[in-house]
Amino acid sequence: MKRKKTAFVIAAFLIVVSAGIYFYYGFLFKEARNIESEKPDFSIAAIKLIKDYNSNPEKADSLYLNKTIEITGRVTKETDSVLILENNIFCLFSQKAKDKRIHNQIKVKGKCIGYDELFQEVKLDQCSINKQNN
Repeated sequence: MKRKKTAFVIAAFLIVVSAGIYFYYGFLFKEARNIESEKPDFSIAAIKLIKDYNSNPEKADSLYLNKTIEITGRVTKETDSVLILENNIFCLFSQKAKDKRIHNQIKVKGKCIGYDELFQEVKLDQCSINKQNN
């Protein structure tokens, strides 16, 4: 009888530990959002977004942080996988840019990851280009 009770306790313990591991890794490695396919929560001009963050970063974070936003602005700097809009919006792409877009007006969709006070930049990642105007 004692042996059956011990076996039951060990089996229950293993089930609880297995469930814990499953849920821990399930939450840790859940599938990333596909920002490119999401509908933007906000469509905003780059200048307005910069103004919102410069005037009240906490309020801007409550509106934009971790949201999918579409920004319209002029490209002022570009590198392989980064575009800077209006000198203050840092847009990180997962792939290198194929075309040069410097000085062009574009629409970028991405996830707002916050404001970098040191560089005074609004940061977006998982960006994609929606529309380009010359």
